[in-house]
Amino acid sequence: MPTTKIIVLDDDPTGSQTVHSCLLLTRWDVATLEVALADSAPLFFILTNTRGMSAERASAVTREVCRNLKQALTGTDIHPIFVSRSDSTLRGHYPVETDVMTEELGPFDAHFLVPAFFEGGRFTRDSVHYLRSGGKEIPVHETEFARDSVFGYRHSYLPDYVEEKTRGRIKAASVKRFLLADLRAGVHKPLLELNGNACVVVDGETQDDLNRFAADLLKVAANGKRFLFRSAASLLTALAGLPPQPVPAAAMAKYIRAGKPGAVIVGSHVPKTTSQLQELLKLPQVAPIEVDVQRLPQDYAVLLADALKRAAVMHDAGRTPVIFTSRAERSFPDQAARLAFGEQVSGFLMDVVRGLPKTLGFLIAKGGITSNDVLSHGLALRTARLLGQILPGVSVVRCPPDHARFTDMPVVIFPGNVGDDTALATVCQRLIGITATNQT
Repeated sequence: MPTTKIIVLDDDPTGSQTVHSCLLLTRWDVATLEVALADSAPLFFILTNTRGMSAERASAVTREVCRNLKQALTGTDIHPIFVSRSDSTLRGHYPVETDVMTEELGPFDAHFLVPAFFEGGRFTRDSVHYLRSGGKEIPVHETEFARDSVFGYRHSYLPDYVEEKTRGRIKAASVKRFLLADLRAGVHKPLLELNGNACVVVDGETQDDLNRFAADLLKVAANGKRFLFRSAASLLTALAGLPPQPVPAAAMAKYIRAGKPGAVIVGSHVPKTTSQLQELLKLPQVAPIEVDVQRLPQDYAVLLADALKRAAVMHDAGRTPVIFTSRAERSFPDQAARLAFGEQVSGFLMDVVRGLPKTLGFLIAKGGITSNDVLSHGLALRTARLLGQILPGVSVVRCPPDHARFTDMPVVIFPGNVGDDTALATVCQRLIGITATNQT
């Protein structure tokens, strides 16, 4: 009997925030994919980081992954379910990535948009996607995310969003809608009737809504229907049957290396991250190290040497350095210039990660693209095993035992838009508290 494996192409590394015990891949050569396909977990993530790329580059990377996947799957007894995991606030290269996946891995009977992410307060009702914030339910087109300079949009009503993003290729009137009442009554029969890569948008107010949807869907898929998904993290919990797994303090105490202080790398510039950073810097156990990105690239070497020297001094003094980029907004002539500068800043932060003290106890990476680059470039991990969540929506992985510099070190993957204003401070304080206990 074929084995079902959920294969997730994740456009940044935060899509694993609602599951546990699976592999995250930062490489997608055939040999690495074969390792993941043979793993016992029901799903794995390929961290493509395409949200930080141009549409052309995102298309090329997605195509390369798909072609390698086809080769790795050849001769196996695996029934794959393909997911394009993206942001729950509707930012990302849609339909670029799903178009490429359809060309390379299709044909599909339908592709689904399922953006609900309950831990982050994102849900969909009557095909309108909302953000719950400050006790209010805000249609996402009214939030700052819709004004993103690269991935902006005008609609929260998902059929209209589809028509907008496909530039009219898929008309809103042709988009099929699975509403809450449909999910709760069962969608087995409507799923059977889908064909021709129909576009379907799916409601979800609670995890149970998506669990019901996934149960019907898996039955239909087992009988030969082929579907593609563009989703946020909560659907993955339902498809894989792996609920979030909190990592208790006792376990974290076991993982922190030699009871040593850690470090925090903050690259994300979204308002929530800035608010969380302000709260974090109030902790007496941390030491701020601000990187003035306005001085890049001309003062690259000077800034790097200064940041690493200060981080080493603070580490030796038993404090946790917080290395963060300056918060001032910078304007760019076009999207390409913005993306290029973002890559330059991230490259600088990864040089910081590579030069942090070898005795570092833990590392927190704040921001989706920052987290991806920490795993794939700063730490140069080929794969990482997901331990679980230290807070809802905030995952922990661990460096492998053969890592050249940071053997077995826990790494917290902290998305830019998750948690309240004190969440980053809470995570850091928890780890620092464990460190202090271990040192007594």
